Amino acid sequence: MLSSSVMSLSKEDLLNRAKKHYFSLGVDDGAARLCKANFHYGLAKLHYAQEKLGMVPNATFISTPDETISRNVRRWNSGYGYGGKLITGNPKDPLIFIDVKPNACGMMVGGINKLPHPDETIKKINEIIKIDYFIDDIKLKWDYKKSNHFIDIFEMREDEEYSPSRKLKSKYKFIIHGSVPELRDATDKGPGLYYDTSKELREMCKKVVTPFGDVYYLEGTDAKEYLRFFNYAKKIAAEKRKKAGELLFGKFSEISNPMHQGLLSYGEVLLGAQHITEQKDKLFPVALRSDLPAYLITALPNLTEEQIDDLGFENRAKKYGVMNFLRNFNVIPHGGGYKLSHINSVKKVLEIEGERFFVCEQEAEEGVTIFSDVKDSQFSYRGKKIITRILDLNLGTVEAKLFPKIVLKI
Repeated sequence: MLSSSVMSLSKEDLLNRAKKHYFSLGVDDGAARLCKANFHYGLAKLHYAQEKLGMVPNATFISTPDETISRNVRRWNSGYGYGGKLITGNPKDPLIFIDVKPNACGMMVGGINKLPHPDETIKKINEIIKIDYFIDDIKLKWDYKKSNHFIDIFEMREDEEYSPSRKLKSKYKFIIHGSVPELRDATDKGPGLYYDTSKELREMCKKVVTPFGDVYYLEGTDAKEYLRFFNYAKKIAAEKRKKAGELLFGKFSEISNPMHQGLLSYGEVLLGAQHITEQKDKLFPVALRSDLPAYLITALPNLTEEQIDDLGFENRAKKYGVMNFLRNFNVIPHGGGYKLSHINSVKKVLEIEGERFFVCEQEAEEGVTIFSDVKDSQFSYRGKKIITRILDLNLGTVEAKLFPKIVLKI
């Protein structure tokens, strides 16, 4: 058992220590600053829990350029934001912290040769929602009108900045963004994805009480079962996106279908970010606002020693023993991330009866906005500055720029 050096710290010292394990690649606007402020609590909780469980207390979050808030209330209140990779332990040791609520959300890009007529598309949608469709005996729920999930159709064409890659032959592309809500609760396929939805999963969980709230985890055979089930859910989510494409567009070429929210291993979690594989020419979608172009990019391995040095991370990473986490980041954003135009910065965080309140400076600098739950705050999405940041950091290369033609919600 490790010494109780972390558990003996004051709450203030725990938070200060947690800050050292947050590495930001973001654009440092109001939403990014809120993400940082909240994640310090999540990391402090994890460090306390890790030491309690005999682990090295080194949970680390490395953000992508689109770092932002999470509008999932339970995830936010657990101390997490969105946009990056969370490392919570050895990827091969069967222990999973499930407060982050993995859901296997992802985006599929398909190619079609003809732009569908809106009337025909609406008729198809009406036909689809009247019929029950199944994958592996799971009745599908179409979630492409919820939250930021969507089906968008784009035209690929040249502009003064980018010429499409020659391998992208079809003129029109569509992007389907969705997850697998069918498997959040327990079914005969497994225990469910969400511990706050599935009674079976809650009963499997163990808990560590920390000064910042409870941390829920699975270990041993339960962790192995959950990872097995998550990988199954990931497969079904990808097949569901493909099924939606087939039903709406008929024959199409599948270009890319990566996940951006869920487990990579027992100790690695993607939070709104896409993982780079060894396939160098694999294309990844980066979708911004619905009225702005989307981009297809090829990713570059990251972070390199040069990138780590340029970002000013090297000394801190070495001091806290997390240099390998940075070297093996290999993650890129999937979108622009939520933008809170009325928020400039976080002035302080108040804790009252176990609840966090974020006192934020308004953009006009004449007053403050105080958040607890950010779900109902007014928001939009960031634009091209995220693509610029990707290129400036040398995280990837733009292969195609896609111009929006039709946005579907079903």
